[in-house]
Amino acid sequence: MKSPQKFPVRARVLTVAAVAVIGAGTFGAVSATAASPAPKGFTQTTHLTVESAAEAAKAALAAAKKDGQKVSVAVVDRNGNTLVTLRGDGAGPQSYESAERKAFTAVSWNAPTSELVKRLQQAPNLKDIPGTLFLPGGAPVQAQGAPVAGIGVAGAPSGDLDEKYARAGVAELGK
Repeated sequence: MKSPQKFPVRARVLTVAAVAVIGAGTFGAVSATAASPAPKGFTQTTHLTVESAAEAAKAALAAAKKDGQKVSVAVVDRNGNTLVTLRGDGAGPQSYESAERKAFTAVSWNAPTSELVKRLQQAPNLKDIPGTLFLPGGAPVQAQGAPVAGIGVAGAPSGDLDEKYARAGVAELGK
């Protein structure tokens, strides 16, 4: 059996030095990326985690259950993609989709859907935008004043109650 080839000391030192330089450069690039603003032509955004979305949905559902209401809750991200949907025990079949659409509407306009209902008087065609639902029950989630998610609740006997529960979900995120 042949013994492994030994590299000269100079080759070993150069190899170790090269690895150290590459490693330091990579670490610096990662650190610089994390600490510096986005490069030209890019934006940085804040996103709600699935874990936080689930906690917010559970808080909204718990608030409704405490009042004896059977609702569905949806949490969507900044782009309107559904992160979490919970259908409470006994909630009506229409409440699931309505909750998602209210959440989508709230994040799209960065406003509670009860406020958006008022805007329909000046711009009735808003209700024709696909995926939206202009009924009270949706609340935006904001970070630094910008929308990062929406919470929608549907199934209570009034939109005011739906929105109360959506706000309970938003409040959970502020804890």
